[in-house]
Amino acid sequence: MSRVGRLPIEVPAGVEVEIKGTHVRVKGPKGEISHTFPPVIEVTLEDGVLEVKRLSEEKFHRSMHGTARSVINNMVEGVSKGFEKFLEIHGVGYRAEMAGENVVFSLGYSHNITVEPPEGIAFEVLERNNVIRVSGYDKQVVGQTAAEIRGLRPVEPYKGKGIRYRGEYVRRKAGKAGKV
Repeated sequence: MSRVGRLPIEVPAGVEVEIKGTHVRVKGPKGEISHTFPPVIEVTLEDGVLEVKRLSEEKFHRSMHGTARSVINNMVEGVSKGFEKFLEIHGVGYRAEMAGENVVFSLGYSHNITVEPPEGIAFEVLERNNVIRVSGYDKQVVGQTAAEIRGLRPVEPYKGKGIRYRGEYVRRKAGKAGKV
């Protein structure tokens, strides 16, 4: 049995879960997410507790068991609490500013870059225009949006300039003469 897959998922108050075969829809105060799983997974709801079961011990069924449970748990957590990622901007003259719901980046290019948030995502610029918070209820979309913003100016290894995740370690290289 999968250790992750057999863990029960507590459904908090204010969150509705609707199961139709292999299609699961979760609705909460922050939004609504739905996902369709392969027919090898069975999802049941009893007394506010979701359980995920698999049909057999085949390799594909075992691999989908823990994955399906994690996806459902992220759906429940997302519509109740939400997810967020923080990005830090390092470099002289690099900054971000809010323009309505959009974020405008000055990253050393000849032009500014405007990023519009996808549906269900909110941006916030913090700490002297050098930290961006990406928040939303869908973990996959929050992570994808943060990765796309990071890709606008990836961190270079010589001076450490660019956009990085909060807490990300950047391995630095020595310059031409081996200076540090």
